[in-house]
Amino acid sequence: MPIDMVSTAALTCEPVPAKRDRSVWKSIKLGLAGKCPNCAKGKIFYRYLKVNDRCPSCGEEFFHHRADDAPPYVTIVIVCHIVGTGILTLDTFEPNLPLIYHMLIWPPLTLALCLLLLPMFKGALIALQWALRMHGFETASAVTQAPLGNGREARSAS
Repeated sequence: MPIDMVSTAALTCEPVPAKRDRSVWKSIKLGLAGKCPNCAKGKIFYRYLKVNDRCPSCGEEFFHHRADDAPPYVTIVIVCHIVGTGILTLDTFEPNLPLIYHMLIWPPLTLALCLLLLPMFKGALIALQWALRMHGFETASAVTQAPLGNGREARSAS
């Protein structure tokens, strides 16, 4: 591409407007609780793992998050460490415990922990992306428009 075709917008010396600092740890805590990292009032999810397009309270945009496969991987690692430690500990203290007890304890505990932790980790990852201004959150700010609700309206219209 010839030099004269290159945009000179990045070469200007205009001051960049200051961006509001976003606390990473506070955002992660709010995300773990399923709350909006911007206002701490609205919910990130409108169903189990379905993310709102916008915060119902403040209108902050969530539709450009990129959670992808990270929350399931983190969930698997954490749950495997908890359950694996429990299995080894129980087998150490009760080596002659019948196998049926293991079958009654560990699969339901594994399922319950996965179902409990997965939305927490997904919310924390979305809040972390918001705090670090990643994947479209860099241009999003505290919006001044009215919130759209839980995101179902925008999806049903398209």
